Amino acid sequence: MGAAILPDLGAEILIPVCAVIGIAFALVQWVLVSNIKLSPARDASGNSPGAGGGKNGCTDYLIEEEEGLNDHNVVIKCAEIQSAISEGATSFLFTEYQYVGVFMVAFAILIFLFLGSVEGFSTKSQACTYDPFKMCKPALATAAFSTVSFLLGGITSVVSGFLGMKIATYANARTTLEARKGVGKAFIVAFRSGAVMGFLLAANGLLVLFIAINLFKLYYGDDWSGLFEAITGYGLGGSSMALFGRVGGGIYTKAADVGADLVGKVERNIPEDDPRNPAVIADNVGDNVGDIAGMGSDLFGSYAESSCAALVVASISSFGINHELTAMLYPLLISSAGIIVCLITTLFATDIFEIKAVKEIEPSLKKQLIISTVLMTVAIAIVSWIALPSSFTIFNFGSQKVVKNWQLFLCVAVGLWAGLIIGFVTEYYTSNAYSPVQDVADSCRTGAATNVIFGLALGYKSVIIPIFAIAVSIFVSFSFAAMYGIAVAALGMLSTIATGLAIDAYGPISDNAGGIAEMAGMSHRIRERTDALDAAGNTTAAIGKGFAIGSAALVSLALFGAFVSRAAISTVDVLTPKVFIGLIVGAMLPYWFSAMTMKSVGSAALRMVEEVRRQFNTIPGLMEGTAKPDYATCVKISTDASIKEMIPPGALVMLTPLIVGIFFGVETLSGVLAGSLVSGVQIAISASNTGGAWDNAKKYIEAGASEHARTLGPKGSDPHKAAVIGDTIGDPLKDTSGPSLNILIKLMAVESLVFAPFFATHGGLLFKIWN
Repeated sequence: MGAAILPDLGAEILIPVCAVIGIAFALVQWVLVSNIKLSPARDASGNSPGAGGGKNGCTDYLIEEEEGLNDHNVVIKCAEIQSAISEGATSFLFTEYQYVGVFMVAFAILIFLFLGSVEGFSTKSQACTYDPFKMCKPALATAAFSTVSFLLGGITSVVSGFLGMKIATYANARTTLEARKGVGKAFIVAFRSGAVMGFLLAANGLLVLFIAINLFKLYYGDDWSGLFEAITGYGLGGSSMALFGRVGGGIYTKAADVGADLVGKVERNIPEDDPRNPAVIADNVGDNVGDIAGMGSDLFGSYAESSCAALVVASISSFGINHELTAMLYPLLISSAGIIVCLITTLFATDIFEIKAVKEIEPSLKKQLIISTVLMTVAIAIVSWIALPSSFTIFNFGSQKVVKNWQLFLCVAVGLWAGLIIGFVTEYYTSNAYSPVQDVADSCRTGAATNVIFGLALGYKSVIIPIFAIAVSIFVSFSFAAMYGIAVAALGMLSTIATGLAIDAYGPISDNAGGIAEMAGMSHRIRERTDALDAAGNTTAAIGKGFAIGSAALVSLALFGAFVSRAAISTVDVLTPKVFIGLIVGAMLPYWFSAMTMKSVGSAALRMVEEVRRQFNTIPGLMEGTAKPDYATCVKISTDASIKEMIPPGALVMLTPLIVGIFFGVETLSGVLAGSLVSGVQIAISASNTGGAWDNAKKYIEAGASEHARTLGPKGSDPHKAAVIGDTIGDPLKDTSGPSLNILIKLMAVESLVFAPFFATHGGLLFKIWN
C-alpha cells in the first residue's frame, strides 16, 4: 500500500495557507478596483490611479479617449445610479435572508429531531454502520454535529452570495467610468471585480470546511466515518440556501427584465436601460441578486457537496479505516491547488495579455478557461503523486476495490476536461459568432413564431454532446475508483471555480455598466463598448451555467452512491415496482418545478407590465423626459413577487425526499433521485441554452456587425421585434428555471444522504402497513 509523500502536518498547513492566499488575492484585486474614484475629483489628465497605467488598452490605436473625461455631472450621475442599484439589491437580499433564516432554523431543528430519533436520543456508543465489531459515537452526536454543519454551510452560502452582490454593485459604475478611456480599461475593472468574488467564495468555502473538520475531530477522535457523515450537513446547508437565492433572485430579475423589455422596447420603442423606463432600476438590481448572488450560492453548494460526497466515501475506504489524513484530505488539496492555479490564470487576463480591441474580449475569456484547465491538469498530477499512497482501497457498495494513485488522477482529470468540453459546446450553441445563433436570428424574418421554433430546436440539440461528455466521465471515473471516482471527477470540474466565477460575475457587472452609461446620458460610443463587454459576458455566463449543470450531474450521482451505501441498499433494481414508481415520479419533478418557476416569473412580469404601462399613461412628461418615473414601485413589485413565489418551488424540493423517505422508504427514494437526475440535467441544459441563444440572436441583430445582421436590423424593425419576443420568452428559461434545476437534483440527493440513517430505520411506513 505505502504511505503518501506529503506528511499529515504538510497537508494540515497547505490547505489553510492556500485558502488565505486566495482571500488575500481577492482583497488586492478589490483595492485595485476601489482606486477608481466615484467622485468628480480627478487629476487633470483624467487618469485614475492604480487602473493599469499605460497598459491594457490606453494605447493610441484603441478607440480614442472620450472628450469631456472630466465632466463632473456624468460622474455624479453614475454614483447616484450605482447607489440606487446597490440599495435595491441590499434591501432585497436582507428581506430574502429574513425568510430564509426562519427556514434554516426550522430545518436545523428537523435535522436534529430526525437524526437523534434513530437510536431514540440515546447517548450511548453504538455499533459502527460499516464495521459492526467496532463501537462508534452515538446517533445523537451525528444529529447535533450534522445540525451545526448544516448551519455553517447555510451561513457560508449566504455570505458568499451577499459579498458577490456587494462587489458587483461596487464595480458597475467604475466599469462605466473606465469605459470612457477604452474597452481594455473597462474589461480589467469588470474582470478584477469578478475575480474578487470568485476567490473569496472558493477560499471561504475551503477554509470553513477545513476548520469544521478539525473542530469536529476533537470530539470524534478516531471515528472518521461518523465525523464525515456529520460533515455532509455542510453541503445540505450550502445548497438549500442556494435554492432560495437562485429561485428568488431569478424571479426578481426576470419579472423586471420582461416588464422593462415588453413595454419599453416593443411598445414604446425606447432603448434598453432608458432612464424613462420605470422598471430600469429593478432590472439592473435583478442582475446582481439573480446572476451574481444566486450563481455564487449555487456554485458554492456544488463545491461543498462534491467535497462532502468524496469525504464520506473516503472515510469508509482504506484512507479512513487506516486514518491516513493526507489521503483523506485529497479533495481539499485539489481545491487548494485550484486556488493557486486560478490565481496564476487571472494574472494572464489582468496583467499579461493586453486587450486592445473589442474583438479580443471573448477570446481572452476563453483563454482563461483553457489556461486554467491545462495548469490544473498538471496541479492534479502533482497532488495525486504527493498526497496519495501508490495503491489503496475504495469502498464499492459493500466491498473494497483496489485503486492506484494514477487512476484517481485520471478520474479528476476526466471531470476537469469534461467541464471544458461542456463549456465550449455551450458557447458554440449560444454565441452569436457561430451559425446556430445566426440561424435563430435569421428565422426572425418571418416573425416571432419561427424564432421560437428554431430556438427550442437549438436548445434540444445542444443537450447531445454535454450528455455524452458527462456519460464518458461517469464511466471512466466509476470504472477506476467506484463512487469516489465520480465524486472527485465532480471536484475536478469545480477545481477551477475561482476562474469560472470570475468569468461569470464579469457578465452582470458589464451589463450593469451599460445600463448606467445609458441612464447617465453618456455618448453612444461608451454604450457600444459596454455592449461589447456585455455580449462576451452573455456567452461566458452560458458557459458558467454549463459548468454548473455538468458538475451538478456528477455531484448528485456521487451523493446518490453515498446515500445507497449509507441506507444499506444492496442493489437498486428498476424492475421492482417500489423503485420504478420512484423513477417515474422523480423524472416528473423537474417539470413540476419548472412549471412553478416559469409561472411565477409570468405572473410577476404581468404585474410589472401593468405598472410600467400605468406610469407611461398617467405621468405627464415621462416620454418627453421632463418627468421622472417612480422606480421604487417597480422595485417593490419585483421584491414582493419573488419573496412570495420562491416558497412553493423551494418547499417542493425540500419536502419531496422527506415525504418519500418516510412514507415509501429508501428504495423508492433511490428511484426518485435517479429519475430527477436523469430528466433534470436534460431540461436544465436545453432551457439555459435556448434562452441564451434567443438573447444573443437579439443582440446580433442590434449590433449589426455583419452584412447579414444589418439586413435584419435596425432596432425597431419587425425582425428585431420578433427577436425581442424570443428573448423575453427565454429569460425565465435561462435565468430562473434552467439554473435552479441543477440545485434541485443536487439538493434532493444531499438531503437524502443526510437523512439516510432515519429513513433506513423508520422509513417506508406505507409499505409496512400494506404488507
